[in-house]
Amino acid sequence: MPPPSPPSPPVRLIRLIMAKGNLSFSFALVFFVFLHSLISFRAGKASLCEFSVTHQNTLYNYSLASPSSKFPHGVLSEDGFYKVEMNGTVLWFQLCSNMIFNHDQPACFGCQDCGSPSRCGITCSALVSNNIGGYDVCSAVGKASNSHISLIDENEPKKGVSVKMVSSGAKSNCSLSVAIFCDSSVVRVPASFNLSGDCNYATELTHPSGCAMSIAVGGNGLGWFGTLLLIVICVLGGYILVGTVYRFFFLGIHSIEAIPNLEFWISLPERIKGLFGSLMRRFGGHGGGSRAAYAPIN
Repeated sequence: MPPPSPPSPPVRLIRLIMAKGNLSFSFALVFFVFLHSLISFRAGKASLCEFSVTHQNTLYNYSLASPSSKFPHGVLSEDGFYKVEMNGTVLWFQLCSNMIFNHDQPACFGCQDCGSPSRCGITCSALVSNNIGGYDVCSAVGKASNSHISLIDENEPKKGVSVKMVSSGAKSNCSLSVAIFCDSSVVRVPASFNLSGDCNYATELTHPSGCAMSIAVGGNGLGWFGTLLLIVICVLGGYILVGTVYRFFFLGIHSIEAIPNLEFWISLPERIKGLFGSLMRRFGGHGGGSRAAYAPIN
């Protein structure tokens, strides 16, 4: 019997600190690890559906899975899959995720690279069924983990985006390209598809989630001074936040005194005012002396 695998580093760290007896810090650490794992999972899933591009000083952000009041799952089908039938061939697919079949599950032979015949379609994002010799044979043509998003028209980002999913099989590489056209008020589900080569499929749909949020970014961005100023502000903010948390939880300082170097921050406005006053007096006095030296002589 093989030895059990060792626990992951976060689990070992939690066990070590909890063994020290500091329960408050232990619970805080457990909560932090849980929150970090949840955020990482959601970010990884969302990144499959997000795309940004800059065109003529405008930033276009596409978030295909972002929920809205009418579409809680974004462009993803609420049924768990889209289905298109054409000339005896059936295409199932889901965008940015694997398919989910609560009904109308594919019943076919093979189901290569997309589950077993009894659970066909649950381990890929695109599946096609072809009738071969009187039998429906299914094979995967796309996986969300191997997808790429691009603009439908490089010169017109407002048209929408195209999602291409690829499935690498033992014999060939198949793909499905889905063009998602932007329309803020109309939804059109796929009604047909095109086939090029042996197993490269393409279809299209219209959905509000295919529309981008645009932001004017300007030609030069922040520049080096703006970037430096932003870094300094972030460092100072992080220093104050970490110092305050440490003094509050570990040193037991529960008043405004928990802010590190409080006297310095209180006196900072006066220091800045005094510095500007000194500079104004220095340059103002120098300017006045110069004007006096060139005064007209009676």
